[in-house]
Amino acid sequence: MLVICVVLLPRHWDMSTPSNSDNNKNTYSATANRYHERSYYVILKKMKNLATKKVSAILSWENTKKANIEAQLKKIEEQLEKKKAEYAEKMKNKAAMIHKEAEEKRAMVEAKKGEELLKAEEMAAKYRATGHSPKKVMGCFGA
Repeated sequence: MLVICVVLLPRHWDMSTPSNSDNNKNTYSATANRYHERSYYVILKKMKNLATKKVSAILSWENTKKANIEAQLKKIEEQLEKKKAEYAEKMKNKAAMIHKEAEEKRAMVEAKKGEELLKAEEMAAKYRATGHSPKKVMGCFGA
């Protein structure tokens, strides 16, 4: 960074005419030195303030960007949680449907078993009543 310092001197400090008195030169030199020192400190202070403002602006920008990213992350997490809940509900529904189908199949097997037992009892009662034994005990063997 290039800093140009321009010193404006009062009119009574005319630099064009040389003065013979050393006192005037020393006074001018001391006053000019104080002025330059003050100017230097003012410029230095302004530069520090400007740097501080820039650092603050960068920090603010960084915080804003981080907040945006955190908000996006939270939104995505919420969407994932919602999808997870939906899929969990679907899986629970599927499990319930499978359980229901299994219960229905069990009931059908039990009903068929009951019908076959009833049929067997009826046939046994029929054979007892008539006194005949069944001709076929098993389907592939004859009696």
